Amino acid sequence: MSGRNIYLLTSLPGLGDLGSDPPMGLAAFLTHVAEAPGPLALTEAIFLAEDLRQREALLAGEIEQGQPVVLTAEQLRDEAPLPPYLAAVKDDSPESAGRLTVDAVWAAYVTHVAAIGRRCRFLAVWLRFEVGLRNALAATRAKNIGLDADRYLVQPQLGTAAEQFTQVIAEWSAAATPLAALRVLDRARWGWLSENDRWFSFADDELGVYAAKLMLLHRWKRIERAEQASAASAPES
Repeated sequence: MSGRNIYLLTSLPGLGDLGSDPPMGLAAFLTHVAEAPGPLALTEAIFLAEDLRQREALLAGEIEQGQPVVLTAEQLRDEAPLPPYLAAVKDDSPESAGRLTVDAVWAAYVTHVAAIGRRCRFLAVWLRFEVGLRNALAATRAKNIGLDADRYLVQPQLGTAAEQFTQVIAEWSAAATPLAALRVLDRARWGWLSENDRWFSFADDELGVYAAKLMLLHRWKRIERAEQASAASAPES
């Protein structure tokens, strides 16, 4: 148990349920743990996943701007090189043929976080969950349009088995809108975090769970704003 972690955790504002207002910004949380190397590395690894999701959406034209925390705005827009640890490794194997550049970046991210996860139990199990969920989604999308699902999996050996996400994928597939589908995924993420919350352990893991939940609260609010904007711009019937 770290005395520093006791201070870091007890001085944080409480988190509400999914859908409630985030009590602090992601950048503010990074500043909060900036002088604690372990929690800082853990938090940056978690927040980087959200930066990469925003980068992917921005490059695909799904959003007009992002709010990066670990990456820069230029890196998010692909106007500056990503950090060296996210550089996609050249792979000429037949299995990699046709792999999207974004998948190669995610593969580099997974390798990077897996290395950090050797020193943090929560990060390791969180990464397995996130990799498994991402691959289950990728496989479902590929099969729906008649493509070889294996070409779109990222580091499957590091992820939870796809069978664990059967119910989530069914709910995601049945969602009425893309934004509603995103909510399905984040409810699943929130539930998993609640099941793995090491309450009052005062270990780095507990700070990691707080960071991941805070990230989800912010993303939920962004989805909410997007839904409101979509409704406002819809033509009247």
